[in-house]
Amino acid sequence: MTTEPWDPTTPGVLRLPSGRLIRGRALRRPLPPGRVPHFAVYLLGKQPPEVPWESHWLHWPDFRLPAKRSEARAVLAEAWSRSDAERVELACGGGRGRTGTALACVAVLDGVPAGDAVAYVRRHYSAHAVETPWQKRYVAGFGDTS
Repeated sequence: MTTEPWDPTTPGVLRLPSGRLIRGRALRRPLPPGRVPHFAVYLLGKQPPEVPWESHWLHWPDFRLPAKRSEARAVLAEAWSRSDAERVELACGGGRGRTGTALACVAVLDGVPAGDAVAYVRRHYSAHAVETPWQKRYVAGFGDTS
């Protein structure tokens, strides 16, 4: 399934080195006008409300790390894979810490060296992405598959 992608000029849309587009956003803000996602990953401490598109809730409390790291790796890999042909979004409450961390992990999956992924996301998504030292360490270790 190939569909019309995200508009790359829309705030929150991150272009990965491969050219894939993925949207990060804050759930505490209204849904942006325009296209909706086909698949979304919601990074929250409690289950999000239902949405009319396919979504996955990844239990991830604010300012923390995912509760189940193996699940996080699998879900973020699915998000990266689906972003090749579908509109995918990653979102948390504020759209910065957890969303930025997840976007940085997806950037690692796209080929950005793990040690450079936080800087990549801060440069291309939000200067305030990835809020805590442990989130930054999580990204740095995301490239390790051992």
